[in-house]
Amino acid sequence: MKKLTTVLAALALAVGLFAGPALAAPKVKLAYVEWSCATTSTYMVKAALEKMGYDVEVLPVAAAAMWQATASGDVDGLVTAWLPVTHKDYLARVQDKVEVVRPITGGARLGWAVPKYVTIDSMTELKDHPDQFDKKIIGIDPGAGEMALSEKAMERYGLSKWNLVEGSGATMTAALGDAIKNHRWIVVTAWSPHWMFGRWDLKYLEDPDKMLGGEEHIDTVVRKDLKKDDPNLYKFFQNFYWKSPKQFQMVMDWNQQPGADPLKSAQKFIKENPDMFKEWTKGMKKVD
Repeated sequence: MKKLTTVLAALALAVGLFAGPALAAPKVKLAYVEWSCATTSTYMVKAALEKMGYDVEVLPVAAAAMWQATASGDVDGLVTAWLPVTHKDYLARVQDKVEVVRPITGGARLGWAVPKYVTIDSMTELKDHPDQFDKKIIGIDPGAGEMALSEKAMERYGLSKWNLVEGSGATMTAALGDAIKNHRWIVVTAWSPHWMFGRWDLKYLEDPDKMLGGEEHIDTVVRKDLKKDDPNLYKFFQNFYWKSPKQFQMVMDWNQQPGADPLKSAQKFIKENPDMFKEWTKGMKKVD
């Protein structure tokens, strides 16, 4: 009996030695800016790809760094390119090193938004109400394309002596919520799709000279050689999209609830929408 046990142990050791270590799951790196829309899409991709066997790392960075990291191959891609206007300059700098794969949603736009109780309807009217707005337009992170466009809009609409307040998406919505709670006038740099339009009664101010552009789409952009290096992963990016802005905003709103985890929100969505997951992974092979 002792001899049998010894033989079995030796065999187990030999199998372990010759089998070698288990193969690691293929790695994917995605860059994103910590905007609500970008966070929601990026974590949805992470959840879906991990379900297909990939090991996905997501890296929050500034907008310029997001594009540069994709162009250099430090990350595999991004799913939050606002085109054709907002990220036009970023794309122009690296267009020979990246590939624009497809839009993930249409109906996107930038603008300046105010609560509906504010009694003006156009950017041209802001200059007549400096005291009500404290000569401030509440913005987001300074590297965002919308901030650069907003500076040009301020010049065009006679607001050169106003202050474009830098911050983040979170500080902007916090300021907006506080103003609405106290029924104060406020104007913020806004974009759609965004959960704030589902939570509060807001309106975009008219932009007669289209300084912040017209309707846009949000696209997936990947490093130039991704299709050659991993056609299976590339297939996913060809398939990934949101069925509607309303669906997109619903998941964004989940992520704003107390204690929310964007990865768990994404996993919940995939569980509740198996047909979408099938569309995203059509033609792919599971890698684990």
